[in-house]
Amino acid sequence: MPPVGAHIQIKGGLAKGGLAYTDAVAAGAVQVYVGNPRGWRRTDGDPVQDALFTAGCTERGIPSFVHTPLLVNVGSPTEATVEQSIAAVTHNLARAAALGCRGVVVHAGSAVGEDRYDAALRQLRERLLPVLDTLPDDGPRLLIEPTAGGGKSLAATVEDLGPYLAALEDHPLVGVCFDTCHAWAAGHDFSAPGGMTATLDALEAAVGPGRLGLVHANDSLDACGSRRDRHTTIGAGSIGLAPFAELLAHPSMAGVPVVVETPSELDGSPSAGHARDIALLCGLRDGTASAEAA
Repeated sequence: MPPVGAHIQIKGGLAKGGLAYTDAVAAGAVQVYVGNPRGWRRTDGDPVQDALFTAGCTERGIPSFVHTPLLVNVGSPTEATVEQSIAAVTHNLARAAALGCRGVVVHAGSAVGEDRYDAALRQLRERLLPVLDTLPDDGPRLLIEPTAGGGKSLAATVEDLGPYLAALEDHPLVGVCFDTCHAWAAGHDFSAPGGMTATLDALEAAVGPGRLGLVHANDSLDACGSRRDRHTTIGAGSIGLAPFAELLAHPSMAGVPVVVETPSELDGSPSAGHARDIALLCGLRDGTASAEAA
């Protein structure tokens, strides 16, 4: 069954803060930033904290993932941005390998200007393929996360992933991170029964079996097709609970980790929290919670 966890808080260090938070919310999978999510500065990490984090994840039997900085855009027309993006992806892949992480999540990015889609895909091929070709056969995988569809997105719908991965020659170390809020914002309607199932079927048809490596389970504050990326607590937004039950039951989800990026215990809302969302998703997965509860 899919393990369910969270993007964890790491104040105090990957191990000291991160593993304590993991235990506090009963996370069965974790995602972390290994630097400033909104900056380009790269850090080497703390060898002691890194070793303890890796050992702690192994002892708990939980898969771990790294998320690249939010500024990364390999499709950008600005060379300085592309150079920084490639350096960030390369650094995060190296950090993930050292930490024993299963994958590195990167946003699909944007062509930015008009009529740059084809040029941006060629740029992906030219700049990312050499990075992928340096990776060991056992990973970590680079997981492409479609965005909510704003701007000149290179991949928002799951169908967009077909040409995106083709530009990367369907490299064996490229996978997909599926974000429920992003897909909803991009126009995938999960509201009717079978909507989530159809979306995941379309994803597998676009990229082939085995490419789905991680799911970000997030409800949305906005309507389907809004192109707005605003996460909220599972079951408290416009997506509702039933699509998450469909998600967790889909055959392509077998063993695929799920992490929530919803409001956390530290955000101050008494009705929100990663522990609550993880428990609810585990209940939907295990059949002990009702999708009608919302």
